[in-house]
Amino acid sequence: MPTQRADLLADLDGAEFDVAIIGGGINGAVSAAALSAAGVRVALIEKGDFSSFTSQESSNLVWGGFKYLQTYEFNLVRKLCQSRNRLIEAYPSQVEPIEFLATFDDASPYPVWLAGMGAAAYWAIGNFKTSPPKMLRASKVEELEPVIDTSVAKGGLLYADAYLPDNDARFTFGFVKTAIERGAIAVNYTALSDASFDDEAWTLKLVDQLDGSIRTMTARVIVNATGPWIDRLNEMFEVTTDHRIALSKGIHLVVPRIGSGNRVFAFFDEDDRLYYVIPMGDRSVIGTTDTRVDAPETTVTDEDRDFVLRQINARLDLDEPLQPSDVIAERCGVRPLVVSADGGDDTSDWLQLSRKHEIELERDRGVVSIYGGKLTDCLNVGEEVLDAVKELGVSAGELDESWFGEPPTSDYRRFVARATSFENIDAPTADLLWRRYGARAFDVIDRIDADPTLGEIIWDDPRYLRAEVIQIGETEMVSTVDDFLRRRTSLALTEHRGELDEMRSVFARLLGLESVS
Repeated sequence: MPTQRADLLADLDGAEFDVAIIGGGINGAVSAAALSAAGVRVALIEKGDFSSFTSQESSNLVWGGFKYLQTYEFNLVRKLCQSRNRLIEAYPSQVEPIEFLATFDDASPYPVWLAGMGAAAYWAIGNFKTSPPKMLRASKVEELEPVIDTSVAKGGLLYADAYLPDNDARFTFGFVKTAIERGAIAVNYTALSDASFDDEAWTLKLVDQLDGSIRTMTARVIVNATGPWIDRLNEMFEVTTDHRIALSKGIHLVVPRIGSGNRVFAFFDEDDRLYYVIPMGDRSVIGTTDTRVDAPETTVTDEDRDFVLRQINARLDLDEPLQPSDVIAERCGVRPLVVSADGGDDTSDWLQLSRKHEIELERDRGVVSIYGGKLTDCLNVGEEVLDAVKELGVSAGELDESWFGEPPTSDYRRFVARATSFENIDAPTADLLWRRYGARAFDVIDRIDADPTLGEIIWDDPRYLRAEVIQIGETEMVSTVDDFLRRRTSLALTEHRGELDEMRSVFARLLGLESVS
């Protein structure tokens, strides 16, 4: 068992907390960061690895939801754009602006001019913080991205949003680390097996998923941040709410890079839904689907895969169509969509259901429920959860903008100057280290300073140094090699499985794991 996790579990057992957060995806992680920054004694419990379900299966986009304009959800778009702007400003190395290139033909549900008007409104709703939109002739689309088939195109549209150049799970884990550094207890692979309320506080029984040991803790308030499982958990808590969750499955396929890799492609599929080609290093992520399902546990089916490949092959001018054999990795998750508990708003067009979030309070039993939400909206969720906890009587301070974000630019410059003095660390590698670790990147080069052999490149593209892998193993609660490959890094998404399998024993040793998992 990694030492950090063991220490945190020991601190958790028998302890009393103001707030217990159940669920270590983006909603739980950002709530822990906000609460701990406000001086709340908080524990975060996750039954798997942090960000190991819905929050590791996103499109990696940080966006205001241009497509929600077509359902007239202007307040939602405004709120998402504001959160996107805050994230871009606060995380300059982790959240990057990126162009979207949308292509239109006779089969598109909207003409280019109408989409252009929508893009102008979208730009204005977002306070003009991104680059202005531009309508393009088909010839200009082909000039920018020759891989796009423009033979029947009527034109194109350039507009801007943002994305995560690494991955969603890594970004989510940053909030977990921040919460721990501010005094929170956060543990993964720890499941809630029983909960009882005695009119003043909750007593929670927890089971270690790795060794079966049992621990208990108490908390005045519970935050239910379990996403697709929120309704099941509220049944355990005997809580009745005005909302419930409906589930939508979405998949993405990771393939070799399509086009320049400098922008996102947007097309309309055969169901008139937008789908995308999104850069991920030297790969591209294509998708998504939107399929109603009854349970959180889903997989990519042949039908899903064929649908996504059919859409993209119909819009690209490739030498050979993409085949299932070209798929390097697959992402499959469920969106927890907010609907009324009485079922009154999920009987209409499935694809029109809102991606908003709702936060409910059960005052008698001290439960806060987070319904829905998007990665883009995470800062709003964290701040609203803090407000909800205060309403339930927990004493907490006020937040300012310092509760999230990267260290100041002066620290970045100081880091780059020092890091580039080491062999194997050029300016791009220094930038990678800063993006992955922020101020903790100084710890990586401290290790290399103490032992120069740790500067060895253990994986070259994307580049990882031996010191990084050791640091992740010691400070990021990695319990399996897959935690490292899929969530602390994006290697499982971008690299061929056979090549990674050859390295599993090396990674396991550097991570400090007793056996390859």
